[in-house]
Amino acid sequence: MKLVIEGAGKLYNGKVWGLRDFSLELGPGVLGLLGPNGAGKSTLMTILATITKATEGQVTWNGVDIARKPDELRDVLGYLPQDFGVYPNLNAVEFLEYMAAVKGLDGKAARRRIDELLHLVNLGEARNRPLGGYSGGMKQRVGIAQALLNDPQLLIVDEPTAGLDPQARVRFRNLLSDLSGERIVILSTHIVSDVEAVATDIALIKQGCLVKHALPQTLLQAVEGQVWEMVVPSAELPALKQRALVGGTARRSDGVHARVVSQRPPGDGAEAVESTLEDAYLYFIAGDGREEDL
Repeated sequence: MKLVIEGAGKLYNGKVWGLRDFSLELGPGVLGLLGPNGAGKSTLMTILATITKATEGQVTWNGVDIARKPDELRDVLGYLPQDFGVYPNLNAVEFLEYMAAVKGLDGKAARRRIDELLHLVNLGEARNRPLGGYSGGMKQRVGIAQALLNDPQLLIVDEPTAGLDPQARVRFRNLLSDLSGERIVILSTHIVSDVEAVATDIALIKQGCLVKHALPQTLLQAVEGQVWEMVVPSAELPALKQRALVGGTARRSDGVHARVVSQRPPGDGAEAVESTLEDAYLYFIAGDGREEDL
Protein backbone atom coordinates (compact mmCIF):
# COMPACT_ATOMS: atom_id res chain seq x y z
CA MET A 1 0.00 0.00 0.00
CA LYS A 2 1.20 3.50 -0.80
CA LEU A 3 -0.05 7.02 -0.14
CA VAL A 4 1.58 9.71 -2.27
CA ILE A 5 1.09 13.46 -1.80
CA GLU A 6 2.45 15.54 -4.68
CA GLY A 7 2.59 19.32 -4.41
CA ALA A 8 -0.66 19.55 -2.47
CA GLY A 9 -1.95 23.00 -1.57
CA LYS A 10 -5.15 24.43 -0.12
CA LEU A 11 -6.23 28.04 -0.66
CA TYR A 12 -8.90 29.51 1.62
CA ASN A 13 -11.09 32.43 0.57
CA GLY A 14 -8.96 32.97 -2.47
CA LYS A 15 -6.10 34.53 -0.48
CA VAL A 16 -4.86 32.42 2.46
CA TRP A 17 -2.84 29.25 1.88
CA GLY A 18 -3.50 26.70 4.61
CA LEU A 19 -1.19 24.24 2.87
CA ARG A 20 1.35 24.85 0.11
CA ASP A 21 3.47 22.61 -2.14
CA PHE A 22 3.33 19.68 0.28
CA SER A 23 4.83 16.41 -0.98
CA LEU A 24 5.23 13.14 0.89
CA GLU A 25 5.29 9.41 0.13
CA LEU A 26 4.17 6.94 2.79
CA GLY A 27 4.11 3.18 3.27
CA PRO A 28 3.16 1.01 6.28
CA GLY A 29 4.19 2.42 9.66
CA VAL A 30 3.38 5.37 11.91
CA LEU A 31 4.02 8.86 10.57
CA GLY A 32 4.17 11.55 13.21
CA LEU A 33 2.97 14.79 11.60
CA LEU A 34 4.36 17.36 13.98
CA GLY A 35 3.90 21.11 13.98
CA PRO A 36 2.54 24.03 15.99
CA ASN A 37 -1.15 24.92 16.11
CA GLY A 38 -2.17 26.55 12.84
CA ALA A 39 0.65 24.93 10.87
CA GLY A 40 -1.71 23.22 8.40
CA LYS A 41 -1.91 19.75 9.97
CA SER A 42 -5.72 19.58 10.08
CA THR A 43 -5.97 20.97 6.54
CA LEU A 44 -3.77 18.15 5.30
CA MET A 45 -5.74 15.58 7.31
CA THR A 46 -9.08 16.66 5.83
CA ILE A 47 -7.61 16.42 2.33
CA LEU A 48 -6.29 12.91 3.01
CA ALA A 49 -9.63 11.91 4.55
CA THR A 50 -11.38 13.09 1.32
CA ILE A 51 -13.42 15.64 3.28
CA THR A 52 -12.03 18.54 1.27
CA LYS A 53 -10.22 18.79 -2.05
CA ALA A 54 -6.81 20.27 -2.56
CA THR A 55 -6.65 23.51 -4.53
CA GLU A 56 -3.53 22.31 -6.28
CA GLY A 57 -1.46 19.15 -6.46
CA GLN A 58 -2.56 15.54 -6.21
CA VAL A 59 -2.99 12.77 -3.65
CA THR A 60 -3.00 9.16 -4.80
CA TRP A 61 -3.80 5.96 -2.95
CA ASN A 62 -2.15 2.95 -4.61
CA GLY A 63 -1.93 5.00 -7.79
CA VAL A 64 -5.54 6.22 -7.75
CA ASP A 65 -6.31 9.96 -7.53
CA ILE A 66 -8.47 10.31 -4.40
CA ALA A 67 -10.04 13.56 -5.66
CA ARG A 68 -11.43 11.79 -8.72
CA LYS A 69 -12.22 8.43 -7.10
CA PRO A 70 -12.55 9.05 -3.34
CA ASP A 71 -14.32 5.75 -2.65
CA GLU A 72 -11.12 3.87 -3.48
CA LEU A 73 -9.67 5.29 -0.28
CA ARG A 74 -12.83 5.75 1.78
CA ASP A 75 -13.47 2.00 1.78
CA VAL A 76 -10.17 1.40 3.60
CA LEU A 77 -9.97 4.63 5.62
CA GLY A 78 -10.28 5.15 9.36
CA TYR A 79 -10.44 8.73 10.61
CA LEU A 80 -10.52 10.28 14.06
CA PRO A 81 -10.93 14.06 13.62
CA GLN A 82 -9.68 16.61 16.10
CA ASP A 83 -13.21 17.57 17.15
CA PHE A 84 -14.75 14.13 17.53
CA GLY A 85 -18.32 14.27 18.79
CA VAL A 86 -20.52 11.56 20.25
CA TYR A 87 -24.25 11.20 20.88
CA PRO A 88 -24.39 11.49 24.69
CA ASN A 89 -27.60 9.47 25.10
CA LEU A 90 -26.26 6.45 23.19
CA ASN A 91 -24.06 3.85 24.81
CA ALA A 92 -20.85 2.65 23.16
CA VAL A 93 -22.46 -0.32 21.43
CA GLU A 94 -25.35 1.72 20.04
CA PHE A 95 -23.03 4.45 18.82
CA LEU A 96 -20.67 2.02 17.11
CA GLU A 97 -23.61 0.16 15.53
CA TYR A 98 -24.80 3.49 14.13
CA MET A 99 -21.32 4.31 12.78
CA ALA A 100 -21.04 0.83 11.26
CA ALA A 101 -24.36 1.36 9.45
CA VAL A 102 -23.14 4.73 8.14
CA LYS A 103 -20.04 2.97 6.79
CA GLY A 104 -22.22 0.33 5.14
CA LEU A 105 -20.94 -2.62 7.16
CA ASP A 106 -22.96 -5.84 7.39
CA GLY A 107 -24.95 -5.95 10.64
CA LYS A 108 -23.82 -9.35 11.91
CA ALA A 109 -20.18 -8.77 11.00
CA ALA A 110 -20.36 -5.29 12.52
CA ARG A 111 -21.57 -6.64 15.88
CA ARG A 112 -18.67 -9.08 16.01
CA ARG A 113 -16.25 -6.30 15.11
CA ILE A 114 -17.71 -3.99 17.78
CA ASP A 115 -17.19 -6.65 20.45
CA GLU A 116 -13.56 -7.03 19.34
CA LEU A 117 -12.93 -3.30 19.33
CA LEU A 118 -14.51 -2.61 22.72
CA HIS A 119 -12.19 -5.22 24.16
CA LEU A 120 -9.25 -3.74 22.25
CA VAL A 121 -9.82 -0.21 23.60
CA ASN A 122 -10.60 -1.52 27.09
CA LEU A 123 -14.24 -0.39 27.19
CA GLY A 124 -15.90 -3.78 27.58
CA GLU A 125 -17.19 -3.07 31.07
CA ALA A 126 -18.47 0.39 30.09
CA ARG A 127 -20.12 -0.70 26.84
CA ASN A 128 -23.68 -0.12 28.09
CA ARG A 129 -23.07 3.23 29.79
CA PRO A 130 -24.31 6.42 28.04
CA LEU A 131 -21.45 8.19 26.30
CA GLY A 132 -22.39 11.44 28.01
CA GLY A 133 -20.96 10.00 31.22
CA TYR A 134 -17.63 9.02 29.67
CA SER A 135 -14.38 10.80 30.52
CA GLY A 136 -12.37 12.53 27.78
CA GLY A 137 -10.04 9.57 27.50
CA MET A 138 -12.92 7.11 27.22
CA LYS A 139 -14.54 9.17 24.46
CA GLN A 140 -11.26 9.18 22.57
CA ARG A 141 -11.14 5.40 22.84
CA VAL A 142 -14.65 5.23 21.39
CA GLY A 143 -13.35 7.50 18.64
CA ILE A 144 -10.49 5.18 17.78
CA ALA A 145 -12.90 2.23 17.87
CA GLN A 146 -15.18 3.85 15.28
CA ALA A 147 -12.14 4.63 13.13
CA LEU A 148 -11.18 0.94 13.20
CA LEU A 149 -14.61 -0.49 12.39
CA ASN A 150 -13.67 -1.31 8.80
CA ASP A 151 -10.15 -2.55 9.72
CA PRO A 152 -8.64 0.34 7.72
CA GLN A 153 -5.43 0.25 5.74
CA LEU A 154 -5.02 4.00 6.33
CA LEU A 155 -5.71 5.29 9.85
CA ILE A 156 -5.65 9.07 10.43
CA VAL A 157 -5.85 10.53 13.94
CA ASP A 158 -5.81 14.31 14.34
CA GLU A 159 -4.65 15.71 17.72
CA PRO A 160 -5.95 12.59 19.52
CA THR A 161 -4.49 13.34 22.96
CA ALA A 162 -5.40 17.02 23.23
CA GLY A 163 -7.07 17.57 26.61
CA LEU A 164 -6.25 14.11 27.96
CA ASP A 165 -4.50 13.59 31.28
CA PRO A 166 -0.96 12.12 31.16
CA GLN A 167 -2.07 8.58 32.00
CA ALA A 168 -4.75 8.58 29.30
CA ARG A 169 -2.24 9.94 26.79
CA VAL A 170 0.16 7.09 27.51
CA ARG A 171 -2.61 4.50 27.07
CA PHE A 172 -3.66 6.08 23.78
CA ARG A 173 -0.10 6.15 22.46
CA ASN A 174 0.37 2.49 23.35
CA LEU A 175 -2.84 1.65 21.54
CA LEU A 176 -1.70 3.46 18.38
CA SER A 177 1.60 1.65 18.49
CA ASP A 178 -0.16 -1.71 18.76
CA LEU A 179 -2.42 -0.81 15.82
CA SER A 180 0.34 0.07 13.35
CA GLY A 181 1.30 -3.33 11.90
CA GLU A 182 0.49 -3.63 8.22
CA ARG A 183 -1.26 -0.30 7.84
CA ILE A 184 -0.37 3.34 7.43
CA VAL A 185 -1.06 5.37 10.57
CA ILE A 186 -0.82 9.17 10.49
CA LEU A 187 -0.67 10.81 13.91
CA SER A 188 -1.11 14.57 13.64
CA THR A 189 -0.18 16.51 16.77
CA HIS A 190 1.76 19.41 18.26
CA ILE A 191 2.82 17.28 21.26
CA VAL A 192 6.38 16.07 20.68
CA SER A 193 6.27 13.33 23.31
CA ASP A 194 3.31 11.66 21.56
CA VAL A 195 5.27 11.41 18.32
CA GLU A 196 8.47 10.37 20.07
CA ALA A 197 6.68 7.41 21.65
CA VAL A 198 5.16 5.82 18.53
CA ALA A 199 6.38 7.28 15.22
CA THR A 200 8.53 5.27 12.83
CA ASP A 201 9.16 8.44 10.83
CA ILE A 202 8.36 12.11 11.32
CA ALA A 203 7.20 14.98 9.11
CA LEU A 204 7.64 18.51 10.46
CA ILE A 205 5.22 21.12 9.14
CA LYS A 206 5.35 24.88 9.57
CA GLN A 207 3.13 27.56 8.00
CA GLY A 208 1.58 25.01 5.66
CA CYS A 209 4.90 23.76 4.28
CA LEU A 210 6.84 20.56 4.84
CA VAL A 211 10.01 21.48 6.71
CA LYS A 212 11.56 18.04 7.17
CA HIS A 213 10.65 14.38 6.65
CA ALA A 214 13.04 11.95 8.30
CA LEU A 215 13.55 9.08 10.70
CA PRO A 216 13.56 10.10 14.39
CA GLN A 217 17.26 9.25 14.68
CA THR A 218 18.06 11.47 11.68
CA LEU A 219 16.35 14.42 13.35
CA LEU A 220 18.29 13.76 16.54
CA GLN A 221 21.56 13.65 14.61
CA ALA A 222 20.80 17.10 13.15
CA VAL A 223 21.16 18.70 16.59
CA GLU A 224 23.81 16.39 18.02
CA GLY A 225 26.45 18.45 19.80
CA GLN A 226 24.26 21.56 19.64
CA VAL A 227 22.25 21.20 22.87
CA TRP A 228 23.38 22.84 26.10
CA GLU A 229 22.22 23.35 29.63
CA MET A 230 23.19 26.41 31.62
CA VAL A 231 22.15 28.34 34.70
CA VAL A 232 21.32 32.04 34.39
CA PRO A 233 19.79 34.57 36.78
CA SER A 234 16.08 35.18 36.15
CA ALA A 235 16.82 38.72 35.00
CA GLU A 236 19.10 37.44 32.21
CA LEU A 237 16.65 34.90 30.78
CA PRO A 238 14.93 37.37 28.37
CA ALA A 239 18.29 38.34 26.88
CA LEU A 240 19.24 34.68 26.44
CA LYS A 241 15.97 34.05 24.61
CA GLN A 242 16.73 36.96 22.29
CA ARG A 243 20.04 35.51 21.12
CA ALA A 244 19.46 31.75 21.29
CA LEU A 245 16.81 29.04 20.96
CA VAL A 246 15.73 28.30 24.50
CA GLY A 247 13.67 25.18 25.10
CA GLY A 248 12.74 24.02 28.55
CA THR A 249 13.47 26.09 31.64
CA ALA A 250 13.24 25.26 35.32
CA ARG A 251 13.58 27.72 38.18
CA ARG A 252 15.80 26.56 41.00
CA SER A 253 17.38 28.17 44.05
CA ASP A 254 20.58 28.90 42.11
CA GLY A 255 18.78 30.47 39.11
CA VAL A 256 17.02 29.39 35.95
CA HIS A 257 18.22 26.11 34.42
CA ALA A 258 17.82 26.62 30.68
CA ARG A 259 18.10 24.15 27.81
CA VAL A 260 19.50 25.84 24.71
CA VAL A 261 19.95 24.74 21.09
CA SER A 262 23.00 26.47 19.61
CA GLN A 263 26.01 25.56 17.48
CA ARG A 264 28.30 27.16 20.04
CA PRO A 265 28.22 27.33 23.83
CA PRO A 266 25.56 29.98 24.55
CA GLY A 267 27.35 31.39 27.58
CA ASP A 268 29.68 30.82 30.48
CA GLY A 269 29.10 27.54 32.28
CA ALA A 270 27.09 25.96 29.46
CA GLU A 271 27.45 22.18 29.37
CA ALA A 272 26.75 19.94 26.38
CA VAL A 273 23.92 17.44 26.90
CA GLU A 274 22.32 14.68 24.87
CA SER A 275 19.80 15.87 22.30
CA THR A 276 16.12 14.94 22.35
CA LEU A 277 13.36 15.08 19.75
CA GLU A 278 12.07 18.19 21.51
CA ASP A 279 15.39 19.86 20.76
CA ALA A 280 15.23 18.84 17.10
CA TYR A 281 11.65 20.13 16.86
CA LEU A 282 12.74 23.46 18.31
CA TYR A 283 15.68 23.64 15.89
CA PHE A 284 13.57 23.09 12.75
CA ILE A 285 10.30 24.75 13.75
CA ALA A 286 11.18 27.60 16.10
CA GLY A 287 14.51 28.54 14.50
CA ASP A 288 14.31 31.89 12.74
CA GLY A 289 17.73 32.23 11.17
CA ARG A 290 19.81 33.35 14.16
CA GLU A 291 23.47 32.94 13.22
CA GLU A 292 24.32 30.90 16.30
CA ASP A 293 21.59 28.34 15.58
CA LEU A 294 22.21 27.65 11.91
